[in-house]
Amino acid sequence: MIGRRIRTAGTLIAAALWLATASPADAQVGAFIDSLFGHKEEPAPQPEAAPAAPAPAKKPAPKAKEASKESKPVKSGKGGDKADHKAPEPKVAAVGAPSAIVTGDSADPATLLAQANAYFNGINTLTGNFMQIGADGRRIGGKLTLAKPGRLRFDYDQPSPLEVVADGTSVAVRDRKLNTQDLYFITQTPLKFLLREKIDLARDLTVTDVANDPGGVRISLEDRATLGGTSKIQLFFDADVKTLSQWRITDPQGYLTTVTLSNLQKGKSVDGSLFFINYGRAEDKAMQQQIQQTQP
Repeated sequence: MIGRRIRTAGTLIAAALWLATASPADAQVGAFIDSLFGHKEEPAPQPEAAPAAPAPAKKPAPKAKEASKESKPVKSGKGGDKADHKAPEPKVAAVGAPSAIVTGDSADPATLLAQANAYFNGINTLTGNFMQIGADGRRIGGKLTLAKPGRLRFDYDQPSPLEVVADGTSVAVRDRKLNTQDLYFITQTPLKFLLREKIDLARDLTVTDVANDPGGVRISLEDRATLGGTSKIQLFFDADVKTLSQWRITDPQGYLTTVTLSNLQKGKSVDGSLFFINYGRAEDKAMQQQIQQTQP
C-alpha cells in the first residue's frame, strides 16, 4: 500500500547523510531530478477525479550537482496525510523573438525556431534511450518514453531503483526498492514545455541564443518560472533540425546536467499504463491491481 508522509526542512541533516552514503547511481538520479524541479515549497496536488483507464497512445495521423538539500517533495510511504493543494497555472516565462543573432549563415533565428517548433509539434509519442551526465562526470543511462500531452517516463538502468513518471498533472519520482515516491508539480520542471500539445519556444520561454554550431543547431533558453530561480536550457539538434540529440539544464545554483538522446522513434504506440501514478486513493489502488493483472 502506498500512503503519504511529509518531509520537512527538519530532514535536511538526514538528506545530507543520504547524499554522503547514496550510491553513485542514486546520487546522479537525485541530481537530475533536482535540475528538473529546482526548489519546491508546497506538496504536489491530489487530482480530484480518478484517472481515466490507461489505454495505448494512438499513432499520429500525417514528447549536476548533488541533490539539493532544500528540495521538499511529498514523500509517499505507509500511512500519513494526503496533500490537497491544487497545481498552479502554468506561467509563461517570456514572449518575443530571440535576443541573440544566429551564428552561421544557413538560416536566420526565426527560421530555426520555427523548425524546432515544427519538430516538437510533430511528436505524438517519442521513445528512445538517454545518457545522463552530471557536473562531476558521472553517467547513468536509461529509457525515455513520452506521450503528449503531459506524459513522460524515465526508467533508469540498474543499479538505480528509481523511475520518473509524469501523468499530465504531477511528476512522481519512485524508488522501486523502497516502494516510495516523491510528488512534484509538473509545472515546476523546466522541461514542462516539451509535454505541451503545442509548443512555441519564443512564447513559452525566453530565447537567449540561436546558433549553428559545427555539429548542428543549438537553441539556448531560460525558464524564469522555475521555483528557486531561473533555469537555463540548451537544446541541441542536427543541422536540419530533424532530431533532438541532447539537452543541457543549468539549475538556479549553477550546476549543469546533460542528457544525451539516442535511438529515438517518433509515433510508436506506447502503453498508457506506463504513466499511471498511484495517489493512494481507493480507485488508484484498484487501477494498479488491474494494471498488474494485465502485465506478463
